Amino acid sequence: MATSLPSLPNILTITRIALVPVFALVYIATEGYYWIASMLFAAAAFTDWLDGYLARKLDQTTPFGAFLDPVADKLIVVTALVLLIGNHASLLLTLPGVIIVGREIVISALREWMAEMNRRGLVAVSWMARVKTGLQMIAIFILLANPPVMNRPWVILGLVLLYVAALLTIWSMVIYGRAAWPTLKEGLSENGP
Repeated sequence: MATSLPSLPNILTITRIALVPVFALVYIATEGYYWIASMLFAAAAFTDWLDGYLARKLDQTTPFGAFLDPVADKLIVVTALVLLIGNHASLLLTLPGVIIVGREIVISALREWMAEMNRRGLVAVSWMARVKTGLQMIAIFILLANPPVMNRPWVILGLVLLYVAALLTIWSMVIYGRAAWPTLKEGLSENGP
């Protein structure tokens, strides 16, 4: 009985998940050399784009990949934001970080619910979510690459981009919520056993 090997896109996604603890340890252990952790984060972010591109180009999309890819994305982003919030210890960074992490949890739960109701397509990834993700990744990369000193120009740029990403996060969450509202309302009005 032959076993099939995972597809290249799925291997990239698994690699991204494996990079999460490595990136976190490097960020914590290499104070003063933040750029090393930021490069690991950038590599993980690049594999996010690459695995999706290859899955479509090579026609290797799989249900496993569709499930695992967003999990990998959330792991790397949430880990990075938690590390940054802890290192910067600033309300200026905590506020957009909490908004972004909170949105990831809510949207994950919403997608799960919609999948249960066989209406997952109503909460498919939008162009705005892609823009938000791009800005968020750039902001996190910049913030990871710099010491936690809030008055540095690069840190200020990273914060501005993170705030823009947080605003887009709220906007995209409203769009997803509107699309899912009829199904949610239907679920709320169901009678229990």
